Amino acid sequence: MRSARLLPSLVICLGCFLPLVAIDQSAIVAAAEEKKTADSQAGELLYNGIRLPAEWPPRRSLKTGAAPARVPYLEHPPQVIPIDVGRQLLVDDFLIEHTTLTRRFHQPERYAGNPILKPETPAELNGGKLPLAAMISDGFCYDPFVRDFKLWYHAGWRDGTMLATSHDGLHWTRPKLDVEAGTNRVLPSKKKLVRHGTGIAFDPYTTDPRQRFKMVIFEDDVKQTSAYLSADGVHWTFQAHLPECGDNTTIFYNPFRKKWVVSIRIYRFGRARDYFEADTFAQAIAWKEGQPVPWANTDALDTPDPGMLALLPERAEIEREAEAKHKSYEAMLKDVRQRYGDPTQLYNLDAIGYESLMLGVFGILRGPTNAATWDKLKTVKLIDLELAYSRDGFYWDRPNRQPFLASTRKPGDWDRGYLHAGVGICTVMGDKLYFYYSGWSGESPKLGIATYAGGATGVAILRRDGFASMDAGGEDGTLTTRPLTFRGRHLFVNAAVPRGELRVEALDDAGRVIAPFSADNCRPMTGDSTRQRITWRGADDLAALSGRRVKFRFLLRQGELYAFWVSPDASGASYGPIAAGGPEFHGPIDTGGKQK
Repeated sequence: MRSARLLPSLVICLGCFLPLVAIDQSAIVAAAEEKKTADSQAGELLYNGIRLPAEWPPRRSLKTGAAPARVPYLEHPPQVIPIDVGRQLLVDDFLIEHTTLTRRFHQPERYAGNPILKPETPAELNGGKLPLAAMISDGFCYDPFVRDFKLWYHAGWRDGTMLATSHDGLHWTRPKLDVEAGTNRVLPSKKKLVRHGTGIAFDPYTTDPRQRFKMVIFEDDVKQTSAYLSADGVHWTFQAHLPECGDNTTIFYNPFRKKWVVSIRIYRFGRARDYFEADTFAQAIAWKEGQPVPWANTDALDTPDPGMLALLPERAEIEREAEAKHKSYEAMLKDVRQRYGDPTQLYNLDAIGYESLMLGVFGILRGPTNAATWDKLKTVKLIDLELAYSRDGFYWDRPNRQPFLASTRKPGDWDRGYLHAGVGICTVMGDKLYFYYSGWSGESPKLGIATYAGGATGVAILRRDGFASMDAGGEDGTLTTRPLTFRGRHLFVNAAVPRGELRVEALDDAGRVIAPFSADNCRPMTGDSTRQRITWRGADDLAALSGRRVKFRFLLRQGELYAFWVSPDASGASYGPIAAGGPEFHGPIDTGGKQK
């Protein structure tokens, strides 16, 4: 088995340690045709066979409320897809040539012990005015160097940046640090309330231990975003001021392309995002005017909260306001609807590498959109969190518009509204994914109902790879992949078939079964496992197919298929990134794991 020390990044030469096998003539011809096509394009070839255009990142025009943006690699997938990096998730049709199975998206379960952090310390209680212990992006990770979970959060409205730690990801403590004696602050106090949105990223890929943690923080008193570096996530050194950007700009690393990306808050028909990438963090935070490109907006499928729109003022009230402001009724009605959340706005966009793709969280503001309206209605901003998936790091697919995590909208709930995901998105805890998020109750001991009061932090738990499954009912269903290549030798699946069974067979380009990898020879999988090896009678493993163009056909009855992958190791290591880490890993990618 390869050790984590030999794999510092995701540019993994699996061919360097796997035996080569003969490639048939059809594969050679297909490879030559693909190379000819690739040579006619100047863009980068990605790990999954996607060829980027010569102009990258692409510059495009975006408008809120338009049709969802097209995703080029879904419309024109590669002729053959390498699958050597990561578990292959079935969240879209990128890997699928044909199927009779039904895709079903899944939501996480909120932890019964939520909130895991709530206002308790003097800084967090904020004198009873706007208490909070919550992330406004901020960040979290599992730190393999100290074998602990870390979570940074916002204490008291626009006051402190604090650190909490945990051994199990569920029970958290506030360490007493030396930045400000007796507290868990990681940035010294200032006389003015300064901080707003903050992005903190753990960088397990860096070779410089002084740069393991990276931060961008918006300072409200001077209206600028500053960048910091840290070796331990506690002691931070100022690096630079970013060019002008909005108050919730964040950062993330794309491990597939080895790029640092800045998710830039801008205002384009409301809150939206611009994109800038660079090879290093220092370069990423020093863009020049005109270099960032439009990246993401809400679209026509992002609908405002109907409960908010139902509270629109009566016509007579709008007419009076229109007369006072010398506007037509139609123009005033449009303004009023915007205050209540129509159109919606993209509040946040954070991302992380997970297995074979970039996993993103879109924070969708559904209303109200300004202080006058939410104060009038005595409510909080309604932000729901939706998942998005990208296989090139730029274009996002949001196939499920049901919120992954929704504001409860219920008075008295700690997560009534204003939900925020943390930079890091999720950690891996055995067979589960932990998604940390913050919400606001809007309840202030001194002010009554106040939008920015009552912020706390919780966790929601999902099956590993459990974003979407391809399901079969009582009758057999099938899923056939597009042509794939791999250099591994052991096929694994993440599937739940407690009452049915799953078989797999290997096919050539013409759809013919490759002996002995037939469904009849396949030892059927039953039960429920996030890492189950598939084997066949007549073959020890898939070594004979390594390097060839192969399709897999999955035959499923009464079950759910979440992911598949071909590993070089019998342990089931996927060699994909594992988001914000987890205790069973010793680095940023899955280089080994216990078979379940």
